[in-house]
Amino acid sequence: MTEINSENFRVREADEVDLDKWPTRVKPAYKSKDEYRAMLGDHTGRLVKLQDLLYADKRYAVLFIFQAMDAAGKDGAIKHVMSGVNPQGCQVFSFKHPSTEELQHDFLWRTTRDLPERGRIGIFNRSYYEEVLILRVHPEILQGERLSTGCGRGEALWMGRYRSIKDLEDHLYRNDTRIVKFFLHLSKEEQRRRFLARIDEPNKNWKFSTADIEERKFWGQYMDAYERCMSATSTDSAPWYIVPADDKEDARLIVSQIILDTLDTLKLQYPATTEARRKELLEIREQLAQENDTSRDLSVRTA
Repeated sequence: MTEINSENFRVREADEVDLDKWPTRVKPAYKSKDEYRAMLGDHTGRLVKLQDLLYADKRYAVLFIFQAMDAAGKDGAIKHVMSGVNPQGCQVFSFKHPSTEELQHDFLWRTTRDLPERGRIGIFNRSYYEEVLILRVHPEILQGERLSTGCGRGEALWMGRYRSIKDLEDHLYRNDTRIVKFFLHLSKEEQRRRFLARIDEPNKNWKFSTADIEERKFWGQYMDAYERCMSATSTDSAPWYIVPADDKEDARLIVSQIILDTLDTLKLQYPATTEARRKELLEIREQLAQENDTSRDLSVRTA
């Protein structure tokens, strides 16, 4: 069992990201499948307790954002890492192609509506970052947003959007929402293998889309878009983590460790009971105890 250091995967503020220098696979933290399951079970058990604390503390909201190429394992990471978490305190939102209504608003509008409230964990499976990723690769989609010239053109448009994203995330941080962003870093070869598995295994056929193959042709453009995006928007208050994703199990352990470390930094605690509140509770307890004594006495007399 190898200890996972979250800092090894963090993009420092002002770093220039070169994804060729970030591995898609590292030495796994586990030595066997049994050890992987034990580690993940330990992580999820600790996460359940921390989520309970977060919900009771109600000082912070936490938002985890997942971005990746197709077949990188976003859904699986969310499912396995968040297993056992109380759905009352955690919500997952997936963002697909924007609707007609959403296109009538600014590019941050549709995701802002689903931000978590204090005491809760929010998970975005894809997010407002799509607006500087897929749209940068396919700028023709911008026509649907009917942008004026005041929004900028070319590089000025993307720099403006990076700034808007950072301003939003800074604002949320100042108002006690903590944001952590994951890029599941998959190699092109591993994606090919996973696509083949989706075709060869009948129970995985539903996962495969011909659109995924079309997007694969733009691999280089997507890597460039991710590099520019993370370089511009990874900050001390809302960092990006580049998670090696060729090994799904190891990626889940890394993601869960980062989540645990994030929650640990909040120094969560159950609300303290005031002296007046404690006195009130003791009086209520006395009433309940007397009810029980009365019921027992009545049952004895009627026996």
